[in-house]
Amino acid sequence: MIKPSKVVFISEELEKGFNELNGDDPIKKGTVRAIKDLRENAFCGIQVPKRLFPKGYVQKYGINNL
Repeated sequence: MIKPSKVVFISEELEKGFNELNGDDPIKKGTVRAIKDLRENAFCGIQVPKRLFPKGYVQKYGINNL
């Protein structure tokens, strides 16, 4: 059984910029597809080892999973 996943933007500014992109923009299309894939299966894609997490991200955002 695959658990549903929550996908969030790291900042409101980033989310606002993303939402302002044209629907035909290839970056927006790719990002929407990636979000859809992650919602369906959080383990899709490349698994990044925790030792490779950027220390700045860990400290600034308190992340524990990429």
